[in-house]
Amino acid sequence: MIFNSSVFFILFLAGTVFDFALNQFLETSDFFFRKKHGKQIPERLKKFVNAQELEKTCAYENAKYFVWIPSNILNFILKLALVLSGFYVFLYEGFYSFTTNVFATVILFSIVSGIPSFILNLPFSLYREFRIEKKFGFSNMNLKMWILDFIKSTVLSAIIAIPILCAAVALIVCFNKIWWLLFAIVYLAFSLGISYIYPVLIAPIFNKFSPLEEGEIKERIEKLFAKTGFKTSGIFTMDASRRSNHSNAYFTGFGKNKRIVLYDTLIKQLEPSEIEAVLGHELGHCKKHHIAKRMIVMIPLVFVSLLAASLIAKFPSLYSAFGYEPLNNVAPYIQPLGLLFIGLVFEGYGNIVSLVSNFFSRKDEFQADAYSKEMCGTSQPLISALIKLNKENLSELEPPKIYSMFNYSHPPLMERIKALEN
Repeated sequence: MIFNSSVFFILFLAGTVFDFALNQFLETSDFFFRKKHGKQIPERLKKFVNAQELEKTCAYENAKYFVWIPSNILNFILKLALVLSGFYVFLYEGFYSFTTNVFATVILFSIVSGIPSFILNLPFSLYREFRIEKKFGFSNMNLKMWILDFIKSTVLSAIIAIPILCAAVALIVCFNKIWWLLFAIVYLAFSLGISYIYPVLIAPIFNKFSPLEEGEIKERIEKLFAKTGFKTSGIFTMDASRRSNHSNAYFTGFGKNKRIVLYDTLIKQLEPSEIEAVLGHELGHCKKHHIAKRMIVMIPLVFVSLLAASLIAKFPSLYSAFGYEPLNNVAPYIQPLGLLFIGLVFEGYGNIVSLVSNFFSRKDEFQADAYSKEMCGTSQPLISALIKLNKENLSELEPPKIYSMFNYSHPPLMERIKALEN
């Protein structure tokens, strides 16, 4: 046997400690860098940013950091405690003994196994929303709205997750040798279907979408799309301000359901020319085929990852590493639990994946910025929009390079401005 239980356990423990230590290092580095340089105004921004605004940005980032510290430590302890106590094995075997049905076992296990983490993170989530976000003028939520959103998202998650879980279990039980291949096809088709219906069926559950009113903004956008040959099913505004004063714009859906969405907060904060530049950036992602290129990479990765998971899930030593009595062979009904164990073993190395993913994502963002500049004939509207959005969202101007490499899928503000001006 290539792997024994100690190897899997060491991989889990090393990954968990590595992830915890790396995140502590990154967040602490960012905090001390912000403490030293956070109130320094870059020469390029002295006309647009003042000391009071930077002081508020530092206070906002520090408030989030001081809540993150105990949250991260407690989640680290909880993760180790659940594994070392044999909680997952006890829960899974308990449900299977009670139901003698693998489908019921997986569904019940998926719900109950997440309860400890939910209980731990609930007070932190509430504090961030109703203390920090409200204090700095972002959150417009009340408790009733928060509870309704939680109920909606929970029910929606169940509606989406239960069928895909049942499909995975059915394929593992009935087609144990090739389940990974069949499930990859099912998963990709399901994901595609969700993406298609999201704009018209899922997003309206949480927000109200209205066609963009006639006026300069719509005229500019339509001219931009006519110039680039881009077709869409509509341009919509979203009532984001009901919940938050953060702003954004995005493209969603595909085919007949492809649409552009503008936060109402974005429309209030930016000039028409700046909104045109922001959408020019989003359009750049389409015209540069960033989504298609990402799919070309991701689709084979889904198949390869599921193949690897199907092989590792048959190793008895994987289960021994997490508290099972030694197994001679792994019955199909146990293998869904093996997928959780595989996740636990390797999730601690996710920051390495993020490092690579963020590198290519930032590269795409620079290209999209350049496309917006080309379509608008100048970089100034986009630069102005980026500065305003950065100020409105109280984002850091120049975080440490090492921090942005791991945590920023978009380049920091000053890097984007320098690239646009050069």
